[in-house]
Parts: sequence; structure tokens; C-alpha cells
Amino acid sequence: MSNHKRPCVILVADSNMAAAFRGYLTRDQWHRSLGCAPFDFNPDLGGDLLVDEGGNDPGVYQRAHELLRPYLRTHERVLVALDCEWAGSPGKRAIVDDVSGRLVNSGWQASAVRVIAIDPELENWLWQDNPLVANALRYRGEPSLRTLLAQQGLWPADEAKPQRPKEAAEWVLRQTRRPRSSAIYEEIARRISIKGCTDAAFMELNAALQEWFPAEVPR
Repeated sequence: MSNHKRPCVILVADSNMAAAFRGYLTRDQWHRSLGCAPFDFNPDLGGDLLVDEGGNDPGVYQRAHELLRPYLRTHERVLVALDCEWAGSPGKRAIVDDVSGRLVNSGWQASAVRVIAIDPELENWLWQDNPLVANALRYRGEPSLRTLLAQQGLWPADEAKPQRPKEAAEWVLRQTRRPRSSAIYEEIARRISIKGCTDAAFMELNAALQEWFPAEVPR
């Protein structure tokens, strides 16, 4: 791969997902949080973070290779992120295999491709039993947000995450009368603990960045 190319282009399915990536990859010392080496990433001006203009997961599933073909000339690696849950979804394994296969067939090296399929959806990355989440959702009442969601049957006491993460977030926002916006996703992603995110797809993202951009081991 030639050195003049940008390190990585990321394609996501909608503006909320773009906001989450922006939050994770622009926080202070973000590379330390993710356990990788720093790399040049510009979510705003560098063309490194793309949102499917159709704004949906099926579109990314069908067209990722077409949308990313122009970036073969400008970027070394490609990462695609989308939800698993949508009408007609073939499921996580097929999404990863199909999108990866089409990208490789269009000219990307297999080692330079990662497809992150979030099961069931992006909100799974953002839920933690953490006051920062409650603050971002503007919940300041009693009982705690964790307790309230358990009482509503939206977050069982023995589960690490709500079973329906998007519905849980939307329910809280209705209570706090705050419209759902990408700013909420960016705020949470920028501030919550990376170590507290136990979602499998997020760990796959983390592993990909660590493989592509390995942190130097102190001597």
C-alpha cells in the first residue's frame, strides 16, 4: 500500500452512527482508550467518515462496495458499520460475509476490510450503568435510570444491556422530552468508559483498530 493514502475510511449507515464514531475517535487520548496507535483520522474534512445518503442499513448492505469504490485510490483500509436489525436482514454472519465479499471483489485487500454488524443495533454500544448515560439522556430523577428501566421491564436486573436498546433509549427520551438526535450519541460516545462497552461488535471494532494500528509496547 502506498504511503500517500489516508489510513482508513469508515462507512456507516446513518448520522447517529457517524456521531458515535466521531465521539469515540475524537475524544482526548482516544487511541489509548481503544488500545491502538494514533492514526490520522478526520471525520469532518478529510473524507474519512462517510454516511450512506440513504441513511439506512439495507442500503449499506447492498451498496457499500459501490459507495467505497472511489476510495480505493485514496485510502488504505475500509471499515463498514451497520445494524443487524432491519426488515429483510439476513443476520449478522451473512451481513459480514456478503459485504466483505463484495468489497474484496471490487478491489480491496481482504486484510484491509472489516465489516462491523451491530446486533441488534447501535444503541447497544451506548448503554452502560453509568451516570454519564443518564446525563446525556437528560434524566436526573429518582430512582436511578438503571432502576427505573428495570421497573419498566426495559433492562432486566441480570442483563448487562437493555434487551431492546433503541426502544429503551427512545422511552427515556420521551420521559425527558428530549428529541432523539445525533448529538446525544456523540456526547455519550465521547465520555463513557471504553472498557465498559462489552458489546461483541464494539469489541470487533476495537480488535480491528488494534490489528491495523498496533500500539507500541513500552520497552
